[in-house]
Amino acid sequence: MERLDKIISATGKKSRREVREMVRQGRVLVDGKPAPAADMKVDPQTAVILLDGEPLGYEKFTYVMLHKPAGVLTATEDRRQETVLDLLPPELRRRALSPVGRLDKDTEGLLLLTNDGQLAHRLLSPKSHVDKVYYARVDGALEPGDIAAFAAGMTLGDGLECLPAGLEILSPTEALVTLREGKFHQVKRMLAARGKPVLYLKRLSMGRLRLDPALAPGAWRMLTEEERSALNLSLSETLKKEFCRKDKKMLAFP
Repeated sequence: MERLDKIISATGKKSRREVREMVRQGRVLVDGKPAPAADMKVDPQTAVILLDGEPLGYEKFTYVMLHKPAGVLTATEDRRQETVLDLLPPELRRRALSPVGRLDKDTEGLLLLTNDGQLAHRLLSPKSHVDKVYYARVDGALEPGDIAAFAAGMTLGDGLECLPAGLEILSPTEALVTLREGKFHQVKRMLAARGKPVLYLKRLSMGRLRLDPALAPGAWRMLTEEERSALNLSLSETLKKEFCRKDKKMLAFP
């Protein structure tokens, strides 16, 4: 059971102050009757809530796919610079959304925004190892030795150890990079360590969730039910791989 004003404001349609005024005016119905108070307790999964005769359409969590453009901060707020939340309409900004992971200011591509803290934690947990694929354009000529270096895992000049990663060369200056972790500036630092500084970087996917090619930079849309299921499937697959890896270790060292 949750407060009525909290349930309605969580949809982003109205603020709590606006809900209180609507309740006072008799414009909010719960199961066919005018709500007696904005703080009344309601089960959002079973109650029929109408605002001015229209169904509320309540969902506990919100999942937004954003095509992050370059020049925008991956943050919830900043006094000086535009953030990814500034790209959303007011009704979505009221839903307490947070970015799942971060993209550098000059990096473009897929960014998931949600208020589902449990899902965000699972996607970002080092134990999950959810694959993230990036398109990179570099200054320099990529070569087979770079593929081998990425596959073996790299220790950077400052001692940072990077897990084995995928590098698929598309052209002498273009590649797809697949990471299973998300360390600070990792793609840029790994390629720079190979003498190929990054000129352009774009994230294409996270697990089974892929950036919608129809979304222009700065555009967003809600995830479909299939995409939400795909995210959970990605987590299940990575957990299964981790269990298999641990089982192999146990068999090797009885």
